[in-house]
Amino acid sequence: MTPLSPVGRLAATVDRLSREVRAAQAEAEGRALIELAKGVLVARLGCGPAQAARQLAELAEQSQVTPLEFAVDVINQAARDRMSEVTDAFLAATSAAEASEEAGQPSAESAAVRLRAAESGALAADDTQAVAGALLEQALRPLGAIAVAIWAAGSDGSLTLAGCAGFSAAEATRWRYVPPDVATVARRGLTERAGQWITSLADTGLPSVGRHQHPEGGRVAVPAGTGGRIHGVLEIVWPGPLPAQPPQVVRQVEALAELCAHTLETYTPSLGAGPEPRVLPDAAELMDLADGLHDPALVLVPHLDAAGNLADFRIQHVNNRFLDPAGRPRAVVGGALLLEAYPMAAGDSELFRSVERVYATGESFRARRMNLTALVDQVPLSAVADISISRHGNAVLLIWRIEDETARLASLLQHAQRLGRIGGFEENLLTGEITWNGQLFDLYGRPQTSVPVPLEELAAHAHPDDAVPIGRFLRTLLHHRRPASAAFRLQRPDGVTRHVRVVAEPVLDSGDRLLLVRGAYQDISAQHWTEVALAATRDQLAHTEQQSIERARLTLQLQHAIMPPAQTPLKVPDLQVAVRYRPAETEQLVGGDWYDAVMLPNRMVLLCVGDVAGHGIEAATSMVVLRNALRGLAVTGAGPGQLLSWLNIVAHHLTGGVTATAVCGLYDPVRRTLRWARAGHLPPVLVRGPEAKPLPLVRGMLLGAVAEARYEEDEVQLADGDTLLMYTDGLIERRDRSVEESLAQLLSTARPMPRSLDQHLDRLLTYSRSDTDDDTCLVGIRVG
Repeated sequence: MTPLSPVGRLAATVDRLSREVRAAQAEAEGRALIELAKGVLVARLGCGPAQAARQLAELAEQSQVTPLEFAVDVINQAARDRMSEVTDAFLAATSAAEASEEAGQPSAESAAVRLRAAESGALAADDTQAVAGALLEQALRPLGAIAVAIWAAGSDGSLTLAGCAGFSAAEATRWRYVPPDVATVARRGLTERAGQWITSLADTGLPSVGRHQHPEGGRVAVPAGTGGRIHGVLEIVWPGPLPAQPPQVVRQVEALAELCAHTLETYTPSLGAGPEPRVLPDAAELMDLADGLHDPALVLVPHLDAAGNLADFRIQHVNNRFLDPAGRPRAVVGGALLLEAYPMAAGDSELFRSVERVYATGESFRARRMNLTALVDQVPLSAVADISISRHGNAVLLIWRIEDETARLASLLQHAQRLGRIGGFEENLLTGEITWNGQLFDLYGRPQTSVPVPLEELAAHAHPDDAVPIGRFLRTLLHHRRPASAAFRLQRPDGVTRHVRVVAEPVLDSGDRLLLVRGAYQDISAQHWTEVALAATRDQLAHTEQQSIERARLTLQLQHAIMPPAQTPLKVPDLQVAVRYRPAETEQLVGGDWYDAVMLPNRMVLLCVGDVAGHGIEAATSMVVLRNALRGLAVTGAGPGQLLSWLNIVAHHLTGGVTATAVCGLYDPVRRTLRWARAGHLPPVLVRGPEAKPLPLVRGMLLGAVAEARYEEDEVQLADGDTLLMYTDGLIERRDRSVEESLAQLLSTARPMPRSLDQHLDRLLTYSRSDTDDDTCLVGIRVG
């Protein structure tokens, strides 16, 4: 035999000493288990220690097992704890590992002994690092595991590596701390009650300790908690893919995680490790804090059952602002168990689950308009409240602000008085239910037995010239979900016109969905005429202000003269034609958007929209030139491609070099076809049945860019019920989204087709998501 080198002899010595240390540890743990079993026999048989030792040896010999194995069986029979419940299942799960051991090995290496030895080693260890080693060597290696990590959960959601075994020191240092909200295997195990059982780490893409050494290995991450409170996570590593495990092994891992939880209860992350006890705030301090709050508050403490599991929470204290949903005195609620005071919370109550989750994880919880339910004298009572739950040491602070039906109606009345003192309303956008008070029916001149007017039909009851401010009001309120107001002239059924201001605000649910709208109408007719008189007086005293007002008035008149918001509909058989123009929200800017819809001498219908670059008088005059030029050129009978070619020459040579986009179409009422061409403009949208899609693009550059340009044409066959829309980019353009995303939103809005084409166009303007403060033109036709 070749003699060993000095290095080889040193390695052999180290290996021998390591085996001796492990054997000594196993022997010490075995002696501890035997001594514990002897104590059980002393208590049961009423004998002395020596007689108990002899009895243990005789019973082991009769059972043909070693004294250590028999001692473990005695402990399991006496304890009947979580560890004993899973021992039998663990024996079956590890039978294959036991069969593979060499013949003649003592039965002290059985699975049951390992499991109790792991528990004994963990309880005897003075830190979590030693606990991790005991778990790996005694309980997890027989299952094929090669590494284990014990994570401590911080109150802020962070994770600290409290102890590990099977990883290198450098790897453990790198993973010493995981900040909050970083997705890892341990984080997933912390947030899911059943834990994470991962076949292969590579399939998840999640980072974790030791992932470079075992990238294809299986992982298990189970929350470690006791008494309903989660203290950390037990993470186990396998060298290869982990197959599905039987329920017995799952229960055994959960029992080991609970064992880790007892160790983590005394772990202090800031110190790194050690049995430094956590300091829990005094509940009396939290009660003083609750008494200082202006909102109703309860102080809850955990109530454990006989097995040490969280069963309920005791209402330790209620402050003097607390209002019970059932109207009971505070003295009745204080001191009771939460599920006794509110039994129906044991069902599908989100409240009780939230309290449990906050107590377990330490992460605060807040919600608006949560449903609360109580059961008093067999009468179910329900209420809505804003909830705030937070954990402070070993207690939970629950704050709620009750909003019952009476308070909601009182709040509605207060809003009506604050905003208008005339007529209040509330419209539920989910159910369509509308509530008016009597004053609002009087303001509208309608009997109280009539059906209230929905907000979307407000324009039909107002002066036609007020359609623009009403449209802005509806967009701000329903789409942007912001409080809004508008002044308009209300035309009542009795012929009386009143100047009215409407003020409203949206109400969102806990998921930020628009739930209802509430607000008030105010008759400001007298105020309106007073303001007119005061404005006239101010105009006489301040000539500069008069000039500014005159310029604004002339600007609005110019906008309406060039491009009225709506024009007289065309009389075309089997065809509806409607147009809309919405000026820019900045009234001083005259836009360059234009539209046209006219019957030509050859009985064809000319349809077009365009957009001249820029704003102001130059853009408006250039728009007038192009619009009138196209009308004149269209009487020649040329097709849309040729018309745009001629219009390009006009834009390039006769308008000072402006550029513009346009889409032009000729509709044949006889054949029901539309020939169209585009000059750098968005294509028309065809709405057919439940589908809405843009027409296929044809080539054509914008007007005025070059001296001569050619424009392709396309033809589309229309059928009964088809709706075709032409529009400028002011309808869809947003600063924070691409044109494709904005066009997709337009198609979604255009799919539901109201009964009339006018309603269809009004709906598109109301729900437009444009935020560029640009003017908008919209032309629509509907066949049939």
